[in-house]
Amino acid sequence: MFAVIKTGGKQYRVAADQVLEIGRVEGEIGDIVEIVHVLAHGNGDDVTIGAPLVSGASVSAEIIDQNRAEKVIAFKKRRRQNSRRKRGHRQLLTTVRISEILLDGAKPSKKASEKKAGEKKAAKAEAGDEKPKAAKKAAPKKAAAKTEAAEAGE
Repeated sequence: MFAVIKTGGKQYRVAADQVLEIGRVEGEIGDIVEIVHVLAHGNGDDVTIGAPLVSGASVSAEIIDQNRAEKVIAFKKRRRQNSRRKRGHRQLLTTVRISEILLDGAKPSKKASEKKAGEKKAAKAEAGDEKPKAAKKAAPKKAAAKTEAAEAGE
């Protein structure tokens, strides 16, 4: 089974367990993201094409890595004018593994959701184990020291 998805202004033909680099998607490594812009899906000769999107279809993917592409240099020069401009650009990318293609409004499978929920519970447990640090006691006031010196001077 395959699907054609649109993300980051580009279109990709994807299948289950495929790894690909797409434009930056918000999330941590290991998070499950759902891509709802499905333009078409099919299995062999049976292809469904949306107008413009297929209703109820989505693709779930797991974030593997957040990185940047190679630097692209844009160099412009006007001859005999002593005019040059050099700019560099590195595109932000996300590497994802397609988990499954969902049709008819189906939700992602429990294995992906359970993994994510288990990580959240573990993070909450770790945060709950830490005890808040005790507040520092205020230094004794200097007024008491002054009164003792005044009494000694009398």
